[in-house]
Amino acid sequence: MSNGTYCVIPAYNEEKNIVPVVKKILPLVGKVIVVDDCSKDGTVGRLEDNFQNGEIVILKHLLNRGQGAALKTGTEFALLEGAEIIVHFDADGQFLAEDIETITRPIRKKEAEIVFGSRFLGKESNIPWSKKNIIMPFARLINKIFLGVRLTDPQSGFRAMSARAARKIDWRQDRMAHCSEILFEATNSGLPVKEVPITVIYHDFGQKFSGGFKIIKELMLGSLLK
Repeated sequence: MSNGTYCVIPAYNEEKNIVPVVKKILPLVGKVIVVDDCSKDGTVGRLEDNFQNGEIVILKHLLNRGQGAALKTGTEFALLEGAEIIVHFDADGQFLAEDIETITRPIRKKEAEIVFGSRFLGKESNIPWSKKNIIMPFARLINKIFLGVRLTDPQSGFRAMSARAARKIDWRQDRMAHCSEILFEATNSGLPVKEVPITVIYHDFGQKFSGGFKIIKELMLGSLLK
């Protein structure tokens, strides 16, 4: 893996998961950037206790701003540091570190500039029945109607982008709707986009059905404010 690959991990109250997640990623990328979104637990302390001498970069939000904002902070920092490829990865342990190779390969081979991991392209993921058969189809419908996005995974949080793409994609949603906005920005950027299969391991149910309506509200408010 190129030393120019940076992994951005937004973290909020992830003291139980953050250290093993970072340890698995660290050998696979050039730099790990953790953005702590004003955690109330020991997330930052666990990181500082386990990673010394600049092994990772820890950025801190003084207020809880949301995952979208944390990803924005980490991505902008990575660009300033000279990142060639930027990977977005969750802190909760649901993604597999080895899939970073899969998700960055199309960029390294010049096949795409933006790559989204999809839970619906063949790899086994223990997706809860309601999420797979109700929430995700509903979310795909939202993306299709409101954004014109037709990718298979409507809320993919595992993605990679070239530095060129990261500079071009300008998402403004700080919270739940950032995934949909990034999908929209990517598919309308004029840059080549690709999906690859990933594995997701669910530890809890995750987003509820009502989250879809909240995403619609945030996207509509965002479009009015632009």
